[in-house]
Parts: sequence; structure tokens; C-alpha cells
Amino acid sequence: MNLDLTPEEQAFREEVRAFVREKLPAHIRHKVMNGLHLEKADHVLWLRTLHEKGWSAASWPREFGGPGWSPVEQYVFEEECAAGGAPRLIPFGLKMVAPVIMAFGNRAQQERYLPKIRSGEEWWCQGYSEPGAGSDLASLKCRAENRGDHYVVNGQKTWNTLGQHADWIFCLVRTDTEAKPQRGISFLLIDMKSPGITVRPIITLDGAHEVNEIWFEDVKVPVENRVGEENQGWTYAKFLLGHERTNIAGIGIAKRELARLKRVAAAERKDGRPLIDDPLFAARVAQAEIDLMALEITNLRVLSAEKEKRAPGPEASILKIKGTEIQQAISELLLQAVGPYALPFRREAMAAGWQGEPVGPDYAAPLGAWYLNLRKLSIFGGSNEIQKNIISQMILGL
Repeated sequence: MNLDLTPEEQAFREEVRAFVREKLPAHIRHKVMNGLHLEKADHVLWLRTLHEKGWSAASWPREFGGPGWSPVEQYVFEEECAAGGAPRLIPFGLKMVAPVIMAFGNRAQQERYLPKIRSGEEWWCQGYSEPGAGSDLASLKCRAENRGDHYVVNGQKTWNTLGQHADWIFCLVRTDTEAKPQRGISFLLIDMKSPGITVRPIITLDGAHEVNEIWFEDVKVPVENRVGEENQGWTYAKFLLGHERTNIAGIGIAKRELARLKRVAAAERKDGRPLIDDPLFAARVAQAEIDLMALEITNLRVLSAEKEKRAPGPEASILKIKGTEIQQAISELLLQAVGPYALPFRREAMAAGWQGEPVGPDYAAPLGAWYLNLRKLSIFGGSNEIQKNIISQMILGL
């Protein structure tokens, strides 16, 4: 594989870089580059800015309103957005449910949902995990009874990300309790304003309200909101999980944070010696960079496969494992680099202008919360232990 950009691709990189520099609002860039909390309005504003340019759905084909970019162009776009301080686009609509609707949805569903996902008019969340059905997703129990023209949904979903903001949720539900677990699941699109839906916050270790549990009590869902065939949802779920695991790799974000780590480590300390001069610390930074470079090549190979209309296969599990491990390693090194200055991680205190001791650089205060938040990366999207089982079975044949 030739990793050098063509002159056309390099020109495209410069175009994206200039666009981000000119159009990304300064207050959003400041938040991203300093690890501060982003509001829903920040994400929506950036998505709509991209939509006006025709760039909001980078991975979508032209037939569905995307730019029709090559895998390399998609990669360059995401890398430049991350490097320029743009917020990560929320993937649930753009990169998860949208590919399922494109591949398995009917024309009416494609025309109804895809334009509003692309424009940011509707915000989506995911309803997969349940208590007792996380990595073992086939054991889910959320029930949907077919009543002819509609389903009645009862059950619970948990670890739902940003559902408190969502207009819609895509759900895996059990529609046949007699069939084998994988054969009795269907894929439903559910309006979050439907009567009977309750969203309850789960406050994570970093003090944030990012995830939720969602309860369904006799929620009516029109049959036309089912994607594909009844009881075939497991096929669509696996297709979606491939896209989710590819996206979790977060290479552009990891490269941005690695650059930040180098800047922090190169700053002069009280003893006059930058931390990067410590050979043991420098070796750990170098190892993270080497791992990231190797992962980048693997990611480009997976993107090339997608160009050939193939869904991400077990290779996506490699991206998920290494991508999350590298992001966690960088966050740990950043935490070590600033030491006790990372202690004031309570979000409400920081938002109020925390003035406690020890007083350190502004960028240090959010690092404790960021470190704690990233512990979840190796769990969601299918835990890394499960991904290793997938690799051993599907790639190694063990």
C-alpha cells in the first residue's frame, strides 16, 4: 500500500484544513483542545456547518447525499478535523444506523430518515445493551409483540449514550421467544417522544451525565419502523457493530492527543528539565506513537475494503482493541505528565471557575475526568476480551 498522498489528495487536505481553520467556532475549538465539556448545541452547530458545505456525512455515497469520497479522502477529512480541534461527530446517526438503513432499509425509510440525520435535524441514540446482555448481546430480553400494524415494546436498555438528547433510538428487540437467540431479534426505529419511554441518568465516575438507562412500558411502534425482515435483526446488528468498532479506533483523535502529550512533556518543569528528557517516559511516548502508526495502516486497509462494498469484518475487532488501548495509554501518560495538577476533575467545580490548590496550567484540570471517562472505551462496542475471541475464531481459526 502506497501511504503517500497524491497531489489531488494533498490539495484536498489543504482544503479541509483551511475550512476547519476558518469555519470552526473559536469557543468550540477551545473546548476540544482543552478537554472541556461539549454541549449538544456545540455538536449540532458543527454538524450543520459541515452540512452547509456538503461534508456532514463523509462516509456516505453520493446516492444518499454524501460527498462520495474515497476511503483516503474520508480519512484525511477526519484527521484534519481532529487536528484542527473540531468535535468528534456523534456516530449513532451518521455512522451506525445510517449504514444499516442504506443497506437494509426500504426506500421510504431512506427518504424519511437519512436527510435529517445528515442535516443534524434529528439526533439518534443506540438501544443495544441490557442488564445481563452486554457483550453477550444475543441474550437480550427487551420484548416487542407484533399486534398487526404496530409492535408493543416492553423492557429495559442500559449504558445508552446521550439518549437524554435523542429524538430517535434504534433498538434490538426480541420478537420471537421460541427461536434460537440470534434468530428471534428484530431491528426497530423508535421515536423517543413515544408514550411509555423513560430516560434515567447514570452518572459516571467522572461526574458526567453521558449515559442512561431507558425503560419501555407498552410503547407502540409502527411496523413500518422495522428495518428489514422480522427476526433477522441479528444480521443487521452485526453489520452495525462492524461500523461502530471501526469508528471507536479514533485515530485522528489519538494523533491530536499524542501531539498534546508531546507538548506537555516538553514543557519545562520546576527543576528545569522537561519530562520528555526522562528516557523511560520518552520510551513510553515512542511506543504509543509506534502503535498508533501501525494501527493507522490497518485502518486504511479496512477503509479500502469498505470501498469495495464490503462491511467491516473481524478486522474491525483489531481496530477496536488497539484503538481503545492506545487512547487509554495516551490519557494515562498525560495524567502522569501533569501529576497532581490533574486532581480537580469535578465538572461542576471546573464550570464554576475552580480556584483550589494546587494551581497548575489550565489544560491540566480536565485530565483527571478525561482519564476516568476513557476507561469505558475497552468495554463498550463489545469488550476487548470479546473482540479477542472474535479474532481467534474468525481470523486465526482457533
